[in-house]
Amino acid sequence: MTFSSFVSVRRVVQLVMLFVAVATLPMRVHAADDFLPPEQAFRFSATQVDGQTVEVKFAIADGYYMYRERFAVAADPATVTLAPPDMPAGKVKFDETFNKDVETYRHDVAFRVKAQNATAPFTLIVTSQGCADQGLCYPPMKSRFLVEPAASLPGASSAGGGDASSGDALGRIASTLGSGNLGAIAALFFGLGLLLTFTPCVLPMLPILSAIVVGEHATRSRAAIVSVAYVLGMAVVYTAVGVAAGLAGQGLQAALQNVWVLGAFAVLMVALSLSMFGLYELQLPAAWRDHLTKASSKHGGGEILGAVVMGALSALIVSPCVTPALAGALAYIAQTGNAAVGGMALFAMSVGMGVPLVLVGVGAGNLLPRAGHWLVVTKAVFGFILLAVALWIVQPVLPAWAVMVAWGGLLIGAAVFLRTFDSLPDGAGNVQRLGKVAGVLLALAGAAQLVGVAAGGRDPLQPLSGLIRASAGTSAQAEAHGVTFKRVKSIAELDAEVRNASASGRAVMLDFYADWCVSCKEMERLTFTDARVRKALADVVLLQADVTANNADDQALLKRFGLFGPPGTIFFDAQGRELKARVVGFERADTFLESLRRAIGATQAVKPTA
Repeated sequence: MTFSSFVSVRRVVQLVMLFVAVATLPMRVHAADDFLPPEQAFRFSATQVDGQTVEVKFAIADGYYMYRERFAVAADPATVTLAPPDMPAGKVKFDETFNKDVETYRHDVAFRVKAQNATAPFTLIVTSQGCADQGLCYPPMKSRFLVEPAASLPGASSAGGGDASSGDALGRIASTLGSGNLGAIAALFFGLGLLLTFTPCVLPMLPILSAIVVGEHATRSRAAIVSVAYVLGMAVVYTAVGVAAGLAGQGLQAALQNVWVLGAFAVLMVALSLSMFGLYELQLPAAWRDHLTKASSKHGGGEILGAVVMGALSALIVSPCVTPALAGALAYIAQTGNAAVGGMALFAMSVGMGVPLVLVGVGAGNLLPRAGHWLVVTKAVFGFILLAVALWIVQPVLPAWAVMVAWGGLLIGAAVFLRTFDSLPDGAGNVQRLGKVAGVLLALAGAAQLVGVAAGGRDPLQPLSGLIRASAGTSAQAEAHGVTFKRVKSIAELDAEVRNASASGRAVMLDFYADWCVSCKEMERLTFTDARVRKALADVVLLQADVTANNADDQALLKRFGLFGPPGTIFFDAQGRELKARVVGFERADTFLESLRRAIGATQAVKPTA
């Protein structure tokens, strides 16, 4: 090989090496900067093993490690004492950052933390620190997990037929969320949303959506589009508000369920109902309509936007239910800060709630007459239904007598509209006769409300109960409420009452209630009036926290027990320790009795009928 050819080869090699170096330089620079966020590099999870023990796990990404000596645990409140965690041995390496030998963990690490004196829920705070092999060390980070201590009474296992948590819906929901299986989470919450179809969470939205479809004279396909728009508006806002509540650590019910917000939405329902009667036609301002018409061409974007807005408002005002599914998702978000998984669960649940709404909307579009007298009649019927929805919305903040008078007037007004008090014309058809029958029933129901309120009745669902009690000589308190609670207004008052009950060897039940809480009224009317429930609670100290005002003391009580709003029922044993068997949301008498048996044992609970 000549010298010149050697130089040529060497230059070629140098050029190739230079090209490779230049080509890979951005990759190396990018790799050096492409560090994972700490929550992804060190994935935290926790599982409650029993009432006092939590298993903590960190999944460590490849190329990262954690320091054994940098782990620390604490509790909030600080009055809870934690035993030092039993950390596994790590791999010893010389760390240039600290200039000493340290123990580190790679891939994963797990350890258990045990509380020594916890009797109420507390937040476990785990402090940790890790580094990347590329040389970046993260600042210490804090991970949080809500712990719910549980105490078991003697004989509780035989009373409950096994582990108390086996019947705990919140436990099952938390377990599914903690698994991280997105498919299972979506399926579970979608199904839970479907189960809410015939509850106060969904029922009030059915007439609102139907009225929107009726007001548009929608075809089946158009009704489907409008219905889906309504449901998506509801689902997005429901999810956003839920995530915000979870991250804030408190429910937003009280802020939305006040007299001004409810009154404003009720006025909107009245305005919609009056348009159904033909008094006027609700429209956007002309400039808005022109803009929406141009933007949406022939697709009717204005009406769809209106459906989205109504769905969003309905999620805020009409569907304020606290259910185990909602409580579980909010608690998960609050504990882990994982708004993505919690938000997906809430969205899946709201879509499940929306399926029957879409079916009803499409059905209304399919059955709706296109023109003529029957269209006018149909719109008027939905006008009365919207008036009923308006009354239902403001009912929680009105006096009971005013509610009964309003229902009486509305029912009698509907009867007058059906010409109940007019004579049937000669040759009247079956439809007219059926309308006459419906009108008579409405008039009788309205009269029952007015007579009932005059006789001292205060329950619209049992308007004549005052007359029945008077004839039977029954106590109004026992009949209307079933059980009598003692109100507590602060944590200090609650602790004092629990200590007093413990001194006398009695269990305690704490009920969270608010005037604007529909499910609370259901518990009061349908559950606590049951004779078996009253018998089971005969020897239990009954306390109630009225959080209607949502003041600082109310929020502190809710936060202490990890609740985002009422209804919620907390149990304490005869030693004053909180039991894990709690009730969140509405439960009928039979289901509530099962919860009682898990909480206070078979000796005090009555077995429900088959």
